Amino acid sequence: MKSDSLNSPVNRREFLESTGRCAAALGLAGAVLAPGCRPEEEPAAPARRPVVDTHMHVWANDPVRYPFPHPYIPDFKYADIPAEGTTEMLIEDMDRNGVTHSILVQVIYHGWDNSYVADSLKAHPDRVRAHGLIDPTDPKVADRLEYWVKEHGFSGMRFSPIYYLDGAKGGDGWLNHPDTDKLWTKAAQLGAVFNFYISTRQLPKLEEMVSRHPEVKVCVDHLSQIDLTVEDPTPEFKKLLALSSYPNVWVKVSELTSVSGANYPFREAFSWVRRVYEEFGADQLLWGTGYPGASRAAYERPTLAKELALVREKMTFFSPEDVEKILGLNAARVWNLSA
Repeated sequence: MKSDSLNSPVNRREFLESTGRCAAALGLAGAVLAPGCRPEEEPAAPARRPVVDTHMHVWANDPVRYPFPHPYIPDFKYADIPAEGTTEMLIEDMDRNGVTHSILVQVIYHGWDNSYVADSLKAHPDRVRAHGLIDPTDPKVADRLEYWVKEHGFSGMRFSPIYYLDGAKGGDGWLNHPDTDKLWTKAAQLGAVFNFYISTRQLPKLEEMVSRHPEVKVCVDHLSQIDLTVEDPTPEFKKLLALSSYPNVWVKVSELTSVSGANYPFREAFSWVRRVYEEFGADQLLWGTGYPGASRAAYERPTLAKELALVREKMTFFSPEDVEKILGLNAARVWNLSA
């Protein structure tokens, strides 16, 4: 790194600011060097900012090589899926829309067999990170986490307590059971990230675990599936806001299609998103969508371009700095995309 003159002194503040710019630029895959990091004879280019879709489901189109052992629907078949959603479709969609990275989240169709996501990670290690699914009721669930992280390079796991709500499938007692501490302790040792597909009614149980394991990064999917169509969502919404006091919790501003009961751009949800923003702060929010390419239409979801515009243009209460954090900088920190 150079100052304007090799012979001129650089004060501490200038040095730290310049060092910070270089570190940010060098840290992200594919980033260009920030101003002040290049030799003087080379023109400086603005650093490339990450754009990270933190919630992307992909599934194989080869049921022989990659079966579909849905854990909750015994007779589930590939033909039951409304559209293809391959990783190749995802990469094409990302490239068309300037998305630098995606966090693959194992789709429920493939169940506990994370092979397709693992192979997708191997094929595109510079573009994706991987979260699998493991059975939360398995007595060896901590070992399963270690296997996928150590043997296949996964960044973490998704758990779906919402499927166990109101006693379904044996109930959600596992969520905050003392035996589950082993899983969280293992996550801390591995540096694994957890994301939760969870009902607001189950958030107090999750909060217990978050408070007991503050070193584990936790992402709450889809505004915790808060039902914004009821007369007053406030009582349930407060359970989500209660997590704002924990610096290891992030909330995904995603799936407004399913929580708002409205059409794009889901303006009815804006005041609730703003409350999350005001409580958690821009540093604790993440952006995600759900499905790749043409499959978005099959699932009645907005295009990737519209999902980006939702944060960049429609939610005007976000500052330009907030937008960069929510669309990528926060995710780069959570998933260590600089590594």
